[in-house]
Amino acid sequence: MSAPEGSFPARGIFAGLTPEDLEALGHAGEAVSFDAGSTLFETGDAADAMFVITDGEAKVQVGGRFHILRAGDMVGEMAVLAPGTRMATVSAESDVRALRVPEDAFQRFLLDHPAVALSIMKQLVIRLREVEQRIDAWMA
Repeated sequence: MSAPEGSFPARGIFAGLTPEDLEALGHAGEAVSFDAGSTLFETGDAADAMFVITDGEAKVQVGGRFHILRAGDMVGEMAVLAPGTRMATVSAESDVRALRVPEDAFQRFLLDHPAVALSIMKQLVIRLREVEQRIDAWMA
């Protein structure tokens, strides 16, 4: 497997990671591309991999709502950390380049690179807080 072309953006899960962690992450997966309008995965699909967006924008749709992912954002990590089916549909808003990391490779990578696991946990907490704020606003 090869690392995606170019370098990882210095944001999202990549912020503060060592060059060694970034290189290892690149080798844990494979570079994939999606044309604008194509689907990365749909609700109900098997959760076999997670993606890190390296270029472009993708739209995540869940429960009638959506948000946009940009370079440095990850998607599908919750499904590969807690196996099940996909709970969202993700489509390419523009041409997207991403790193596709299979479930088993992702879990092995996290065990070998605890700084990345910590960074991902921080990103998940940020997302959880955002969801809680949206729920609070909706309930008000």
